Parts: sequence; structure tokens; C-alpha cells
Amino acid sequence: MTNERTADELGIIRATHTYALGLDTHDPKLALEAFSDDPVWDASGVGLERYEGRDAVLDFFERDAAAVEKSFHIVTNHRIEFEDDDRASGTNYVFAEAEMKSGAAIKAIALNTDTYVRTSEGWRIATRVITPLTTPHMDGFDA
Repeated sequence: MTNERTADELGIIRATHTYALGLDTHDPKLALEAFSDDPVWDASGVGLERYEGRDAVLDFFERDAAAVEKSFHIVTNHRIEFEDDDRASGTNYVFAEAEMKSGAAIKAIALNTDTYVRTSEGWRIATRVITPLTTPHMDGFDA
């Protein structure tokens, strides 16, 4: 693997970590920085919704930040395949737990299936589809 390809992989992994950090620090704009100009974020598999476009994704992230008291996302097991120099796809595992301001607790262990694009700011997530690996516990998620 070339140094360039290694740098590309690290850029993609950084985008996935930026997303998680933005969610866990209740910073919706930071979470959105991980995404391309026309993203798709689809968590319908874990009982949430599908959002298309920056405005819709940001709106969800803002509602999430307002509803969540504490949360963490552990993102690991990245597998990345390059289509060309500017496009890639991949998967990673996420383990997420949150305590809602309402008192509810949620937990999801899921597979993120992503597509990535190189932008002038670096690698970004173009699409993210979240599929449960175990039964998600989302009762009381009110964002």
C-alpha cells in the first residue's frame, strides 16, 4: 500500500471519528463537517429516519444534541475499498449508548455502510446507512 493510499484511509477514518466526536460533544456542526455537500444519513434500520441533504442532516443532529444528555460512539473495524482516487466505500462498526434528557437510555451496536468522496477539505462521508448488528434499544429516543 502506498503512502498516499494510507493517507487516504486515515482521512476517511478521521471523518468517521469527527462524526462521532460531534455527536458526543453535542456539536452538530462538527458532526456535519464529516459529510459531503449532499449527504445521506439513513438510520431507519435502527428505528430512526433517513435524511438527505445538509440542511436535513444538520436539523436532525441539532435535535439530537438538544435531546441527549450524555452519549458515546465507539467506531472501529474500518474496512475501506477505493473505487478510484476520489471515491471509496466501506464499513465500520459503531457501539453507541446515550442517556436522554427525558431519562430514557438507548443502545445500538450497528454496522455503518458508507460511501466516501474526496473534497477540497479532505475525505467526507457521502452516504451512511446504519444497520443493527444486535437488537437496538431506542425506546425513548425523542430527537
